[in-house]
Amino acid sequence: MAKRFIFILCFSFSLLSIAQITIKDSQTKSPVSYATVSFGNGNGIFADDAGVFIFNKKLYPDIDSLFISALGYKNIDIATKDLPQQLFLEPYANELDAVIIGIKRKFKTEKIKPYLDDDYYKCWLPTIESEIAVFFPNNDNRLKRIASVKFPIALESRDWKKRKKSNSDKKSFSTLFKVNFYENENGKPGQALTFETIVFRATEKDGDFHELNVSEHDIFIPKAGVFVSLQVLGYTDKFGKLLPNKKYKEIKGKSGIVKIPTNFRPLLPFTNEISENRTYIKRVFINENNWVQFKKGNDFSSSLLKNGLNNYGIGMNLNIFKDE
Repeated sequence: MAKRFIFILCFSFSLLSIAQITIKDSQTKSPVSYATVSFGNGNGIFADDAGVFIFNKKLYPDIDSLFISALGYKNIDIATKDLPQQLFLEPYANELDAVIIGIKRKFKTEKIKPYLDDDYYKCWLPTIESEIAVFFPNNDNRLKRIASVKFPIALESRDWKKRKKSNSDKKSFSTLFKVNFYENENGKPGQALTFETIVFRATEKDGDFHELNVSEHDIFIPKAGVFVSLQVLGYTDKFGKLLPNKKYKEIKGKSGIVKIPTNFRPLLPFTNEISENRTYIKRVFINENNWVQFKKGNDFSSSLLKNGLNNYGIGMNLNIFKDE
């Protein structure tokens, strides 16, 4: 019996190793962390921090090609037949504008509050197909660096009957998010302000929001304003390692198998306290990856919009530099 168990265990590890594909930089040969792996049918997965993702025909029997993309790299489209264990992405020439670093001037900190809410019915359910971006205008000519970003999250009570009690026991989760910063290009997220990979892990211990310190990245707000985006990558283990689980559910319907994107916790509370429509949504694996303003009339069948909840209320701490 013991020999049989060892054989099965060894076979499982062998199968897993064959299924592991690594995405690397074609020039440096270093891993490309959290690259997007699209199946071309509205679904996909992400590579982990080591550029690794799991793929074989037993897991995904109906997928015949993969579309690989990552910020700062050229996309590739590759057939799954005879898929190599290493895929290489070619980096774009650095198109980022020169950044201001090493500023020694004095500054003061200004705070933009996050909009918090624990009402489950006022929340967005994150899926890996969606990236949410929120616009922050630049209202004057002062030099501003983003020190930290505060992402509101809503915690769910283990006992539904106690959900309105602040001290109720909360459901546990460990979820990895990716953060991007974009220029304002004609009212939509445009060129990325940094190609650095910025991620954080959210758990129920964060409370009503997760504060992410980004001061080391020297992200300055352009004259036309900045978009801050959030994208769920999936659940992690207790060490923060991205788990290689399927990111959708397969449901059998009358016309065949339908793939439904998996919702991840935590929930993201939306607010009606911001008059402008500052929130944009991008379906990463569908709609040609285009940004759409989250408002009525833009093909969103969302109960949030029906209730006037049109924005995800991200907060921010800014370093405002004094003139010399």
